[in-house]
Amino acid sequence: MSRIGTKIQETFMAVKFRDKEIFKPLNTGKIDEHVSCVREYIANIFFYSKKGKTIMIDAGYHYQRLEEKMQWLNIDPKSINTILITHQDTDHVGALEKDAKRLFDDATIYIGEIENRYLTAEVRRKVYGGWYKLPLVKIDNKKILLKDGQIFYIEDIKIECFLVPGHTWGHLCYLIDDKYLFTGDTIWFGPDGGYSFLDALAEDNELAQKSLAEFEKKLKLRKLNPIIITGHTGWYDDLEWGFRHKDQVCIATKKQKPHDPNAPYDGYDESADTRENARNKLLAKVDPVIP
Repeated sequence: MSRIGTKIQETFMAVKFRDKEIFKPLNTGKIDEHVSCVREYIANIFFYSKKGKTIMIDAGYHYQRLEEKMQWLNIDPKSINTILITHQDTDHVGALEKDAKRLFDDATIYIGEIENRYLTAEVRRKVYGGWYKLPLVKIDNKKILLKDGQIFYIEDIKIECFLVPGHTWGHLCYLIDDKYLFTGDTIWFGPDGGYSFLDALAEDNELAQKSLAEFEKKLKLRKLNPIIITGHTGWYDDLEWGFRHKDQVCIATKKQKPHDPNAPYDGYDESADTRENARNKLLAKVDPVIP
């Protein structure tokens, strides 16, 4: 699927979402001393490093420049033996699929036990209101299945799993070291705060919004205020702002309001993503616009 899925997105989605202010990926670079990312068109994959150990969060597209951009960050693909998967869409698992370059064949992937039902073909991934079924994803890597609320360690790195269904039935978010929250495709950042992710790509939008509200409650009860890192729209460091519009969904077919002056006209234009910037500039958080 990954080669086909990537090609479909390059051609179809690049036109469909142009000038909609929907996808606002970070360029390749570092958020801070622990978190770095690679830009793959409209999506980001992330790396978390601590005491010489680096783990990967999501595996992106069937993307020809992944190894090159990892080198910009001084990360060797062969050093990656742990990959956390938020969900199974091709822009989050493409580098692991059978027709990819197989940079991570020796890595163990961690994925939710519910999400794994897509990989075993027990259920099919549906988008656009259920009328389009995505091709089956096939991955040969060793898998470890995760449960909601599960906490585990990779060496000194603490990882906690949160089931936030809606975009997919088994979507997991990962809280790392109680400070960094990797949300995949559960939250979409507009310039005025976070919304439930794109309506057209959800299995169930009502469930997505309900799950997001419950997720926020869990974080607030524990007085957590992590850095919120999204799969397509950057990062922010305030929980209230990040969940501000949790009861609303981003409508993918409409140009977004309020206008975001920082949104790219064409999310597939990577001309601003350079080796020099990746090595010399930290990646700024979302610049809020007050409507």
